[in-house]
Amino acid sequence: MIGSINIKNKLGYKMNYDEKEYWDSPTLEEKRFDTEEKVERGTEYVEERLWDKVERSGSKIRFAKDLKALYRYMRDKYVPWYRKSIVVAALIYFISPIDAIPDFAPLFGYLDDLGVIMATIKFLGKELIPYYE
Repeated sequence: MIGSINIKNKLGYKMNYDEKEYWDSPTLEEKRFDTEEKVERGTEYVEERLWDKVERSGSKIRFAKDLKALYRYMRDKYVPWYRKSIVVAALIYFISPIDAIPDFAPLFGYLDDLGVIMATIKFLGKELIPYYE
């Protein structure tokens, strides 16, 4: 073990990351969507898990229409892979149980997810408008 990094998130949960095992892990390497192949694998991951997460979230989230628009954008074959990579990363962050603020935290659990989704929508701008039904 090279060393440890202890981080407390906003709710006070202590997270311990072993530098060698966490930061050099292949899963972090895969999360860099810098090739078309990695974007495609990320797209498959999103397709397998997105709707389960939305169903589990139920009425806790008010941005489901935005998630649907991002999903449609991600599935469009005419959108270049490097533009899709932004959406894939945002949707994986939404799906992931490891968040800056855990989703089970009352009232504030989905604020970080909302922030990431809204930042992605703001970044894409008018390009995303046709994907809202």
